[in-house]
Amino acid sequence: MPEETGKKLFEEFPPVAIESWETKIKQDLKGEDYFKKLIWETIEGFKIKPYYTPEDLSDLEYLNTFPDEFPFIRGNRKAKNHWEIQQDFRVENVEKANEKAQRAISRGATSIAFEIKPDSITTRDDFSLLLNNIPLENIRVNFQTETEPVRILAFLKTELEARKISGKNLTGSLEYDPLSYLATTGSFYPSEEEVFLISKELLEKRNKDFPNYRMLAVNGKHCHNAGASTVQEIAVSLALGNEYLSRLTEMGLSIENIGPAIQFNLAVGSNYFMEIAKLRAIRILWAKITEAYGPLSHDSSKIYIHSTTSDWNKTIYDPYVNMLRHTTESMSSVIGGTDSLTVKPFDSTFRNSDWFSERIARNIQLILKEEAYFDKVADPGAGSYYIESLTDSIAAEVWKLFLTIEDKGGFIEAFKAGFIQKEIEETAAKKDKQIAICTKTLIGTNQFPDYNETIKPDIDLNRIKSKYSIPKNAVARPLKLYRGAEEFEKIRLKTEDFAGKKPVVYLLTYGNPALRKARATFSSNFFACAGFNIIEGQGFPTVNECIHDCLNHNPEIVVICSSDEEYQQIVPVIYSSLKGKAITVIAGFPVKLVDEFKKIGLKYFIHKKSNVLETLKGFQKELGMK
Repeated sequence: MPEETGKKLFEEFPPVAIESWETKIKQDLKGEDYFKKLIWETIEGFKIKPYYTPEDLSDLEYLNTFPDEFPFIRGNRKAKNHWEIQQDFRVENVEKANEKAQRAISRGATSIAFEIKPDSITTRDDFSLLLNNIPLENIRVNFQTETEPVRILAFLKTELEARKISGKNLTGSLEYDPLSYLATTGSFYPSEEEVFLISKELLEKRNKDFPNYRMLAVNGKHCHNAGASTVQEIAVSLALGNEYLSRLTEMGLSIENIGPAIQFNLAVGSNYFMEIAKLRAIRILWAKITEAYGPLSHDSSKIYIHSTTSDWNKTIYDPYVNMLRHTTESMSSVIGGTDSLTVKPFDSTFRNSDWFSERIARNIQLILKEEAYFDKVADPGAGSYYIESLTDSIAAEVWKLFLTIEDKGGFIEAFKAGFIQKEIEETAAKKDKQIAICTKTLIGTNQFPDYNETIKPDIDLNRIKSKYSIPKNAVARPLKLYRGAEEFEKIRLKTEDFAGKKPVVYLLTYGNPALRKARATFSSNFFACAGFNIIEGQGFPTVNECIHDCLNHNPEIVVICSSDEEYQQIVPVIYSSLKGKAITVIAGFPVKLVDEFKKIGLKYFIHKKSNVLETLKGFQKELGMK
C-alpha cells in the first residue's frame, strides 16, 4: 500500500484546551482540594502550577532573542555553552597552595582562585612562589582578598612584567568586595569612604593595565549561605552591584569602566529548576539596571556569573551525599549559563580537603563537559514552558524587593537599618522550621539517616561550628552564615558523646502487619536522626511475648507500633509493664485515645506533624544528655 503524503504528523492527537486538562485533573483528584494538592507555595513568594502551556509564555517579550543578545537571558555566548572549570584554594602555606593549583590545572581546571587571608602573602617572593609554573596567559587566575587588593594587584603586575606577559592577556578577577565584607562583619575596612576610593583606584589601574581583568565582586553567595531565598539572594546582589555603579559613577567613572569590571559570585543550591531560572533572571535584571546608566553599547550590560556550590545544604553526616548535591547544583549552574563554576570538595565544611575530594569535585565538571556534552548547546532551558515561566516569576519578585531596597536608600543604608538582615533571617527561620519538622529534606540528616554512623574522629570541630560575632567598630549587624543541618548535627554529636553508649530505642511491633511496619519505619527514621541505636521487634503474636523481648534488650525508649484500633487494648498493658524501666512512646496520634492515654501517664506521641528536632532534644534531656 503506497504511503500517504501530505498527512499531518500526529493529526490524530489534536491540541487539548486548558479547560479539558483542568476538568480531567479535578476528576482524578476525586474531590480533593486542587490548590492544596497540586499548587506549590514557594518560599520565594510565588506559586508554581502543576503544568505549563504556551499560553504561559505569551507575554514574555524576550522569548525571541538569541544568545548574546540584550537582555542576555540566553547568555553571553553566541554558540555553545562553554564555562570555566574553577578550583579554589585557601592560602595557608604558599608552597602547598601552589602545588595544589598546578595539580588542578594539569588535571582539567581552567580557572584557579586563591583565598588570601591577611599575612598569608607578605612579600613579593611569596607571591611569585604562589604563582610558580602557573600559565597566567592561558587560564583565569583569581584572588579572593578582603583587605589588601592594591598590594596584591601590585604583586601581580610585577609578576607579569618579570614574565614579559602583557596585562591585556590576563583574565580572572581580584574579587574586591568591601560591601560583602560589610554584610559578613558589620563593618567597613578601613572606612566607608576609603573602600570606594580603593575601588576607584583599582578600576583606573584596570583601564590602564588590565583591561580584561575583573576587579570588583558581588558576593551574593553570602546571602544564600545565611539562609536567604533565591529572590532575596538575587535582589540583594543587584542592590549591592547597583551601589557600586551609583557611587563610582558619582566619582567620575563611566558604566563602561565599571560594568565589565564586576563579577557576580552566586551560590547554587539543590532546588534544581529554581537555580537554573535564577541565573537567567539575574542576567535580565542586571541588563535592565545597567541600561539606566546610559552605556554606549550593550556589552557593558553583560553580567559575568561565577557560581559556587552551596554551603548551606551540606552535611557532615553521610557526607558522600554532598557529592550528589554537588552534581545537581553543577548541572543547574551550567544549564543556567554560568560563566565559571567552583564545585567545592564534599568534605570542605568539616575538614581540610585531601586530593581525593578535590579530584572528585573537579571531575564532576569534567564529566558534565566531556561525557555529558553540557557545553555543546547554548541556553538549553530556552523554550521550556516551566523554566521560562519560572524565570519570569523570579525576575518579577526580585524586582519588587530590589526597588524596596532602593527606596530605603540602596544597599548600604538598607543594611545599616537592618532591613536586609531581617528579611533574610525571617526566611532562614522558615527554612529551619521546615528542616525541624522534616518538610524540607536533608538526606542522611533529617531523612534516612544511618544511625550506625559516627564521625567525630574524622571532623574538625572548630570548622563545623558557625562563627558569629559583631566587631566593636560595626555599623550594622552582620549576616549569620550557617548550614541548615547544624542543629540536627548537634544532637547527633551529643549522642556520640553520651557515656560512650548510644541509647537503645526498641520498636515494639504488634498486630496489623501493614500499619505496624509503616509506623516502625517512620519511628526508626525519627530516632535515627539523633543517632540512637534502633532495634525492631519481630511482631510476636502476643503482647506478653512482645514485652518480654523488649525487656531483654534493656532499651531506654520503647515505641509502640501498631494500629489505632489495637492501641486501645495493648497500650495500657505495655505501659504498665514498662513504667519506670523505659520511656514509652506511641507511634502516631490516635485522636480519640490521646486523652485516655495521657491520664495513665503517657505523654509522648511521634507523628508526621511532630517537630522532630525539638522532640529529639527533649528525649536527650530526659536521658540526661547535656
